[in-house]
Amino acid sequence: MGSCLSADGRNSISYSPSATPMAAKRKNARRKSFRASSFEAKREEQLHRIPGRMFLNGASDVASLFTQQGKKGTNQDAMIVWENFGSRTDTVFCGVFDGHGPFGHVVARRVRDCLPLKLSAHWEVNIGNEDGPKGNSSRVGSMNSDETASLCDEESGALMDVDEKEKQPEIFLTLKESFLKAFKVMDKELRLHPNIDCFCSGTTAVTLVKQGNDLIIGNIGDSRAILGTRDHDDSLIAVQLTVDLKPNLPAEAERIRKCRGRVFALQDEPEVARVWLPHNDSPGLAMARAFGDFCLKDFGLISVPEISYRRLTEKDEFIVMATDGVWDVLSNKEVVDIVASAPTRSSASRFLVESAVRAWRSKYPTSKVDDCAVVCLFLDSSPDNSTTAVITSAACASPTTEQTPLPPDQINANEETQENLQGPTELERSGTVRAPEIMPEEASGKTLEQAIKSQQIGEDWSALEGVSRVNTLLTLPRFVPGKEEKKARM
Repeated sequence: MGSCLSADGRNSISYSPSATPMAAKRKNARRKSFRASSFEAKREEQLHRIPGRMFLNGASDVASLFTQQGKKGTNQDAMIVWENFGSRTDTVFCGVFDGHGPFGHVVARRVRDCLPLKLSAHWEVNIGNEDGPKGNSSRVGSMNSDETASLCDEESGALMDVDEKEKQPEIFLTLKESFLKAFKVMDKELRLHPNIDCFCSGTTAVTLVKQGNDLIIGNIGDSRAILGTRDHDDSLIAVQLTVDLKPNLPAEAERIRKCRGRVFALQDEPEVARVWLPHNDSPGLAMARAFGDFCLKDFGLISVPEISYRRLTEKDEFIVMATDGVWDVLSNKEVVDIVASAPTRSSASRFLVESAVRAWRSKYPTSKVDDCAVVCLFLDSSPDNSTTAVITSAACASPTTEQTPLPPDQINANEETQENLQGPTELERSGTVRAPEIMPEEASGKTLEQAIKSQQIGEDWSALEGVSRVNTLLTLPRFVPGKEEKKARM
């Protein structure tokens, strides 16, 4: 069946029963897309005007931010510091996000913009409940029913027993519930977003909320947070606050395998465990948890954060959050020493990124330098006199804050530059990987509990452990329509 053509060659009335409905559907889709893009533009404008919110290279009295594009294409890292978070004068939110896949830069920026808003909203709801977090126990159960319904979505230790709850401060219980809910809703929103393809793209997220001396951290993926503190001899040491959630952790590997996902390393990179589809040698994701990457969400990859609490003391000086481009070439102690030796606080994050780039060129001269993003949060309330309060965008600060823009040579990875870079990120390797499997050695791995204990005594973890840099994602799975979809098209 088709359309009847008039003498002048133009279409006359169509006799196809599906022509008019299909055209209407396309028209409605374009309208929805236009409305969505208009809404996104308004939302971005409102976000940029929030006082105390910084997401570009720069610094304030309490924090320093810097990101630099590597040699792999678009800078897929994102970062944020939000002072007076949730309209609380003694509260700050920090986050670092490392995107991967063709649209990882889009996913990372989306999570950067939306996750803090969701966390703040859920926090307000929990605080507003008269019964507090303990009175919401039934709500917590329903809230995480999707994650706990099967082994594919279950994260050991996500829900605490009664005895553990009694030992934790109330703010941790409240914020833990808020973190779990916000991360879940964020991932669901990415899945349903009409303009962001997250099938083979995703991002890590290491985030924290500091209120007074209470520090709560939510983490997925292999970005990392460390603490610079003083020991009993007043020597500066590094304490790792998060665990790199990679597939070589036995608990993570077990969950993935129970969900029919595969975990193994390639012969030419035996120390890098990756997640693979059950019957296809792709995508080879080098982390066990992430936002997005929905090609693997049915096979063990989860977005449930590992959440931890720490009570800060007067010996704690600063926190460093960074993407794996830093940790791949610098140890925890080296990072702490570099930040402590920075000329000023405002230049600390840039000083660290430049040190990481030099280390890349020295240690891995044949590898492409990875993107780097760093947030340095200083914990004492009296900054040194040499620190200059700097914010790169006037829209990111309160109108009453005195601002000094960074020189142009420092702003080499700003938001406008990132937005103008079009097209998917370049992948160094392509095609289906067919190499002999090397199973990760269980004896050399650590459980999640052991990893947390080891970081508390200051033990360093290396992201590469002597292996040259490889891509987070190796290959993209080829989508094959199922029988149901084929029938629907007929």
